[in-house]
Amino acid sequence: MPLGLRGKKTKCKEAARLVKAEKAGADDERVPGPPSPARRLVFHTQLAHGSATGRVEDFTSIQELYAKIASVFEISPSEILYCTLNTPKVDMKRLLGGQLGLEDFIFAHVKGTKKEVNVYKSEDSLGLTITDNGVGYAFIKRIKDGSIADSVKTICVGDHIESINGENIIGKRHFEVAKKLKELKKEELFTMTLIEPKKAFEIGPRSKAGKSSAEKIGTARGTLRLRSGGLATVEKMPSETKAKAIEKVDDLLELYMGIRDIDLATTMFEAGKDKKNPDEFAVALDETLGDFAFPDEFVFDVWGAIGDARMTGCG
Repeated sequence: MPLGLRGKKTKCKEAARLVKAEKAGADDERVPGPPSPARRLVFHTQLAHGSATGRVEDFTSIQELYAKIASVFEISPSEILYCTLNTPKVDMKRLLGGQLGLEDFIFAHVKGTKKEVNVYKSEDSLGLTITDNGVGYAFIKRIKDGSIADSVKTICVGDHIESINGENIIGKRHFEVAKKLKELKKEELFTMTLIEPKKAFEIGPRSKAGKSSAEKIGTARGTLRLRSGGLATVEKMPSETKAKAIEKVDDLLELYMGIRDIDLATTMFEAGKDKKNPDEFAVALDETLGDFAFPDEFVFDVWGAIGDARMTGCG
């Protein structure tokens, strides 16, 4: 067969093969499609006590986010106590944790006045609920009405606890701080050094946009999940049933441990949703969160909350 004819037949066969593959919806490795562009996530931020609006992006953890915010406003990351979402107020229901809505506006609360508070522990419980910002600062999330802490008016929700009886506790997790407070001797006086967030000097719009940035509420059905290790991922918002179950676990954390941590509650829910009995759940908790040493009653109650959610079809 002449070489020219052989070459024409080969080209015809190759063309027919490509047409057939295209009709079948197959992918030809030799003809790759254009790569999908990565989604660029940009968030707006302000200092809670008042500032211009800045933009932050390209972060995968709370630590990196704080560093980005600090860079925008030319402050040290260590000045940031915590962040709230969509409000500049010290609103513990709007705290930034491990999840960030794709349309959320970030307000950074920075260190303000330092104060020393003397407290007489007349009862076993102080009435404080502790949480932390994920980068070493524990602070007061709730004060129980009528409690010892409630009677000391200089103790406020949102105050960072810097030291207890002169012992610096920066870098300790919320459950460690709660344990230290619980272990203080009854009928004795103790001292806490607290740092309150810086307060605004004026009330008014904090953005040049048409609406006040405080009114901007995240509506996207997705969240940016910030992880202590690895890359951040965009995830769907949890179902209403799952969200209520996680909130119930968070309530149990406060009741038994004196802390609130919605991300810890989420981790516990995920650890237990596929387990067959409380014993398996306890083992999973120990493997995942061994530092906490949860009491048996707490584990059993959390297992019950997860079981209730499972019965309603939550997964």
